[in-house]
Amino acid sequence: MRAFLLRASDWIASIAKIGYLPLAPGTWASAVALVIWWVLPAIETFPYVLILLNLFLVGVIVSAIVSNGNGKIDPSYVVVDEWVGMWIALAVVPKTWSLMVLAFLLFRFFDIVKVFPARQSESLGGGWGIMLDDVIAAAYTVGVIEVVKLVK
Repeated sequence: MRAFLLRASDWIASIAKIGYLPLAPGTWASAVALVIWWVLPAIETFPYVLILLNLFLVGVIVSAIVSNGNGKIDPSYVVVDEWVGMWIALAVVPKTWSLMVLAFLLFRFFDIVKVFPARQSESLGGGWGIMLDDVIAAAYTVGVIEVVKLVK
């Protein structure tokens, strides 16, 4: 049973093995999240928030299982955090390529740079530490996107 739980958690945490793609798995996962979001029909705010909350909580659980299972603090192939972060960032974006690409680039920037308190949130450890820095990166992205929309 333990082996099955680890394999299932790995599959979810790596977003169907996207996290195992070479060179920048977080960028791959963010790009796939963007494309999937783009092809999905519009989702009302309340169901969208519920989806994000559930995916976040599942991400916390599976990230912790995978992290504990292999002894790594934040394995690079765990990319469910990028998926959640990207979908949070896209929550305020109309389906226009210019803003979608901007959201993608901003999210990747903030996720890589880890602006305060993102880096500090990693010290929470386990699934919480893995997931929260991407939520913070998404929050920064949302802030910048909202400013761009006001100026535009």
